[in-house]
Amino acid sequence: MQKITKIIKNSLPAIVSVVATKSLRELEKELPAQLFPLMPFGMPDLNIPEDKMNMHGMIEVNSGSGFITDPSGVILTNKHVIVDPEAEYEVLTSSGKKYRAEILARDPIEDVAILKIPAIKLPTLKLGNSEKIELGDEVLAIGNALGMFQNTVSKGIVSGLSRVISPNEENDETYDQQLRGLIQTDAAINPGNSGGPLINLKGEVIGINAAIISGAQSIGFAIPINSAKKDLDDVKKYGEVRRPFLGIRYVNIDKDLKERMGLPVDYGAIAVGQKGSREAIVKNSPAYKAGVVEGDIVLECNGQRITPTKTIQDFLENMRVGEKINLKILRKNKEMNISIELSERK
Repeated sequence: MQKITKIIKNSLPAIVSVVATKSLRELEKELPAQLFPLMPFGMPDLNIPEDKMNMHGMIEVNSGSGFITDPSGVILTNKHVIVDPEAEYEVLTSSGKKYRAEILARDPIEDVAILKIPAIKLPTLKLGNSEKIELGDEVLAIGNALGMFQNTVSKGIVSGLSRVISPNEENDETYDQQLRGLIQTDAAINPGNSGGPLINLKGEVIGINAAIISGAQSIGFAIPINSAKKDLDDVKKYGEVRRPFLGIRYVNIDKDLKERMGLPVDYGAIAVGQKGSREAIVKNSPAYKAGVVEGDIVLECNGQRITPTKTIQDFLENMRVGEKINLKILRKNKEMNISIELSERK
């Protein structure tokens, strides 16, 4: 217990709250016009509580958590915490200081964002290695629970690995894309915890708390920290997050899909498009230029089988722009090998 107490004391100075604010005028624009029919004296009094308005008259509309990774003020949080392009963002440190935050990058794939505040010699958290996580590892989740209780700490274990959240699943946030490879934990995570760190008993960050499942108990999810470490490296080197792009839209094959579609294999990923403009092979993408066509089945990436738990995207997560990915493709019962140089996702 003393060890955990020490980890918490060492970690808290680097935990921050991230607050989204808007002007009253911006908020009025977003309110449905039908709520205010023909009002001769303008919009009604919105009765904004004083504690939700800062000294510049900006109104708090959302809040989350984050943590400092560099003494110069670099902060990691979730992308969905800073999703509103019309909002301004402030960072409140554990010492009570407030800073206007600059958004350095939003990851186009993962729920990760990087902020910067104008400060130096700040306390930081050490980033661990999420590839070394094992089921049952004890973890701590720290964050701004419910937007009200700053530096709330909860303790639990790693209760699942490589979890997937799809856009249609009921969780506490709205995602427009699938999140993969998540760490599942039973450490209590609440709205407002998003963006805070998941910490191991070495005091290292192994994940970024991201989501819960509505109606469930003790089921929370975190983005593995290794994904965020790659983003930090990219921003340092290139000034932006660079994610590799292949250009294949696909459906993972299992035994059920094989039977329903009459496919020759029960593993891999078949390139299929959707009705409308979402073609199977994105025009002018690396896959398009390499000659991949709709109906091709990708059997392997870099010598390893494609399965529902090890998808093409999972392989791309461990690769960088400019690297070559080697695909084994099945086309009309004929196997072929194609090497494709990955471009940058825009």
